[in-house]
Amino acid sequence: MLLSRLQNLIGGIYDVSIAHDVYDFLVTDRRRLPAGARGGTAEEELIVAQPEEGSDEVALSLYLDPALLRRLTRADPLEHLHGGNVADWCTALEGVSHFLYLAWNASHDKPVSLLELEMQAEVDKYVVGYSLLRRQFPQHFPAELRRLLFERSQVDPRAAAAGRGQLYHEASRYADKFCARLERLLARSRAALNGAAADEPVLAELRRFYRLTHARKRALIEGIA
Repeated sequence: MLLSRLQNLIGGIYDVSIAHDVYDFLVTDRRRLPAGARGGTAEEELIVAQPEEGSDEVALSLYLDPALLRRLTRADPLEHLHGGNVADWCTALEGVSHFLYLAWNASHDKPVSLLELEMQAEVDKYVVGYSLLRRQFPQHFPAELRRLLFERSQVDPRAAAAGRGQLYHEASRYADKFCARLERLLARSRAALNGAAADEPVLAELRRFYRLTHARKRALIEGIA
């Protein structure tokens, strides 16, 4: 199924795994969400709750709009990523990225900030998008991908109205700078990031980045020339 395949694709690139499948936490009916989240309008939302005060447990639900999932079923981006499905793919991938990153860090008793969560999701969009496009169009280097994700993208007005605009701008700025470095490395190697053609130094850098703390990620990116 699409979301499980996305989870496995992200996990394979970063060499991370968790004991749970994203579909076990998927909600497509807002009426089943906690009361405070039922009035939302976003097509994707990760709901995080701590069941009891002082508990180490974290309860997760990933909401994805059912119409979005139906559109992705009709136009599977893992088979053909194109202009007609890229926006829906980004939304679904962001949800899976959030779920996997939060669950993996929780399993290692590592805290995650909102900025870190959003920044990693933006990096994941570039890395997974690059991997898909190189597999689907092996003779083409997707130089347009980073421009599409970072230079042409805009913050959802609803997020800006809710006071999260600065958070998303900051996450996008950091991710863009990191992905610009990746783009330069990948352009030189023409690596596919999948299969036998994968560039091991690039994969190693991605895997180190995934495991860094939020502060060390920001320091690394700020040090990129």
